[in-house]
Amino acid sequence: MGVLVQKFGGTSVESYEKMGEVCNIVQAYREKEIDLVVVVSAMGRKGAPYATDTLIGLCNGVNKIPKKRELDLIMSCGEIISGTILASMLQGKGIDAIFLTGRQAGILTNNKYSDSKIININPKRIKKEISEGKVVVIAGFQGGTEDGEITTLGRGGSDTSAVAIGKALGCEEVEIYTDVDGIMTADPRVEPDAEVLEFIDYEEVFQMADKGAKVIHPRAVQLAKSGDITLAIKNTLNPEGDGTRIGSMYKNHSSEIEFEEDTGFMTAVAHKDKIAQVKIKAQEADFTTILNEIEEKNISLDMINFFIEEKAFVIDEEDIKVLSEILDRYHIDYEINADCAKVTLIGQKITGTPGIMAKVVRSLSKAGISLLQTSDSHMTISCLINKADMANAVHAIHNEFYVK
Repeated sequence: MGVLVQKFGGTSVESYEKMGEVCNIVQAYREKEIDLVVVVSAMGRKGAPYATDTLIGLCNGVNKIPKKRELDLIMSCGEIISGTILASMLQGKGIDAIFLTGRQAGILTNNKYSDSKIININPKRIKKEISEGKVVVIAGFQGGTEDGEITTLGRGGSDTSAVAIGKALGCEEVEIYTDVDGIMTADPRVEPDAEVLEFIDYEEVFQMADKGAKVIHPRAVQLAKSGDITLAIKNTLNPEGDGTRIGSMYKNHSSEIEFEEDTGFMTAVAHKDKIAQVKIKAQEADFTTILNEIEEKNISLDMINFFIEEKAFVIDEEDIKVLSEILDRYHIDYEINADCAKVTLIGQKITGTPGIMAKVVRSLSKAGISLLQTSDSHMTISCLINKADMANAVHAIHNEFYVK
């Protein structure tokens, strides 16, 4: 086997005890003579002493609007701290390890601070350290520009770092360790019958993330898809568990399905709250001008239904004030229904399968849930409902479609 890249999230490195579990995982792989690159996030989540949000707060405490360059410098410290400690802990356990910052690992980015994109990775240093028998621990979430500036990669940056490094090293698989057993058919905090998915296609993961599910960031999945890399989502505290594999549906099933066997319909049910429905009555003005201004204000429209007599769409609650100001300026007759939620059924076979929408509507009706609006694509059906009905809607749709 070649090099294996493993990424450990903030909850996996939040304490010495958790880092000890990471060391046990690394030790187990080393005993199998597998070369390892370990990518780490900052220690813990919001509120933890060395978490990214905490470090940002140090700057915000002296300047409410610090420059992004300085924010990137302090944010990059979180992964440097966790990576240095982990490498030191591995060394203390007799495992030869070395820590590298993103730039030392050869990660070259553009100069868009706090949301930079990876331009290239030169894995020469990583390969050199591996050839000397070392476990290479690398700071996720960061890289550097050609002129030496430190940059961070924005949301999902550590996942993106790990997959990008895996792609640069020609890996077939990258393991992502977190605090759950894998990607589930629904959020277990909302749906108690949710179960871990054994496998999910790249495209389905994109849909889950887009529809509100807290899964791996789409940037990392896109990189994995472009490099034909399988992602394994695993639990640091249950490393022997199967977890969830993310990859190509065809590649996963082609050796198991002879012709046209049924592989099941539903993949998952995702949900998103803190959204609002906007309804605009018929008006004579050219709506294109208004749409252009909405775009300029970076307001994203979702679940768009445009008719002659009415236009309906969904926005995030945080955009209500700005959108209202735009519509008022054009004297538009509109109404906004806040406190909405969106529940989405995700599956590979929505298009071309008769009766799916009818089953969705029936399941909600039986639960006494009012349906405000719908939208669909080739693998999703989204239902807009009142926020108070969100948990019941997730449960109703999950029960209707999920077959163990």
